[in-house]
This record gives sequence, structure tokens and C-alpha cells, in this order.
Amino acid sequence: MTVSSDASPNGPGPVRRSTSLMDRFIDTIELIAAAFVGIVALNTFVAIVMRKFFAVTIPDYYDFGRLLLGILIFWGIAATSYRGSHITVDLVWANVTPRHQRWIDIFATLVLLFVVTVQTITLFDKVRTTYQDNVLTYDLRLPNWPFFAVAWIGDVSAVLLIAIRTWRLIFHPEEIHDPKTKTAE
Repeated sequence: MTVSSDASPNGPGPVRRSTSLMDRFIDTIELIAAAFVGIVALNTFVAIVMRKFFAVTIPDYYDFGRLLLGILIFWGIAATSYRGSHITVDLVWANVTPRHQRWIDIFATLVLLFVVTVQTITLFDKVRTTYQDNVLTYDLRLPNWPFFAVAWIGDVSAVLLIAIRTWRLIFHPEEIHDPKTKTAE
């Protein structure tokens, strides 16, 4: 990890800029998830404009939208899992000592790792059966399995990011980028 001597926008002190391979991997996963948000929005926008102003329906736009939304969900799980920015209930967490908060975080992250790992295994089975059954889109008769495979890669990314979060929570808690922890102003 590299520490810059630039002043923080919140006051004096160094700004930490991480350049580790893990942090670049995490940032890449988040960028891919953001790209899928844009692709889903673009698909919807273009379909609506074409239908409304030109009376033209894009073939398979509904199937593409449905499949891309599935991809977005699994890549979104990957993006939110590491940062801890998903929906949480912090009633107990907020009322215990920092040491106990860390243990709660470790336990919760291990449970999440288990659940998402099982989900990833079952999603791979869905990719396999979709490929074997030759499931196709309605209009263009394109195979669905590549969309399922991209969603599965997002789920694998979620498992990796949750594993990284677990590792850091246990061995390097100072490297966690957690929105729950605030810096003193």
C-alpha cells in the first residue's frame, strides 16, 4: 500500500491511496458492475425511443433486457459484497465495542461467503443445463447460456471479493474500505 503526502479534503493528514493488486481487482469488479448498469439502461432507452418515435421494435430487446438484468444483479452482488454497502441491520453492531463489532463483521461475512458460494455452485448448474437444453431467445434464436455464464462470472467475482473481505477482516482490518467506519473530522 502506498501512502501519499497530499492533504486530505477533510483536514490535515495523509491520504491513503492503495495500489495493491487486490484493490485494483476490487475496483475492476465495481467498474464492470457499473458498466452493466449502463448497458441495461441503454437497452431500455433505445428500445423505448425506437418504439415510441419510429414504431420499430428491436428484436429480442425484452429477452436482452431480462438477461442483462440478471447479469447486473450478480455483478451488483459482487460490487456490494466487498464494500459492505448492501442492506444491513446494525442494531446490535452499533451498540457493542469495536472488538465485538469486528467479530460480528467476521461472522456475518463468513455466512455471506457460504451462501454466495452455494449460490455460485447452483448457478453454474443452471449455466450447464441452459447450454445442454439449447435455450434460445424468442426472435433471433440466440443462445441464452452465454448471458448466464457472464452472470456466473459475476457470482464467482462475488465469492472472491467476499473471501478477500474475510481475509482482510481477520488479518488486516485496517485495509477494509467500510462505509460504516467514519473518519474523525
